[in-house]
Amino acid sequence: IQKYAKDYLEPGDIIFIGERSLASGQGRSYPKDKVKPGWLARFLVRFVTKSPYGIGLGSPETMQLAVEEVGGPRMILAAFFAAITKPFGIKGVFYKIAGPQAKAVDGAADYVIPPYNTYVSKAPLNPQKTAEDLSKKIGFPVAIVDVCDIGGWVMGVSRGVDKKFIVKALKDNPLGQTTEQTPFGILREVKD
Repeated sequence: IQKYAKDYLEPGDIIFIGERSLASGQGRSYPKDKVKPGWLARFLVRFVTKSPYGIGLGSPETMQLAVEEVGGPRMILAAFFAAITKPFGIKGVFYKIAGPQAKAVDGAADYVIPPYNTYVSKAPLNPQKTAEDLSKKIGFPVAIVDVCDIGGWVMGVSRGVDKKFIVKALKDNPLGQTTEQTPFGILREVKD
């Protein structure tokens, strides 16, 4: 950010950073073939709804990372309540209970730039603190985001950043989902 963005920043700008990029920079991305799913991950993955929007926890390897992040008991509890509520059309219970660390696990996908198309990633460590620390260092507000083609959420922000504004502004996924190679961006209000 210091090297590639600082010279372009103007008053009022907000730097936003993709969570997968941050996690990779923190050493939290792993070659898929190096992750060894345990019995719980292999069991739970059988109940994941497959989505055309991404892998999520739909592979044994990503499920294993989620188990490592939040613990087996919490994953079992989340799966139990999701199973109870699913027949009633209630969605999202699993991630509400499993929490943001499970929600932010990313899978290997053909559309990701190599070599990360064969990597799975945990959530970044301390996104809130990272946003605050980085903001102090560069002198501009920072948001850590998890955005995809179907929406997104904010994992951490520096002081004064409105999370709802960030989600609304990034709903069209300006960093892209494939080979754009944009780990961060500058959010700027357009003035007439």
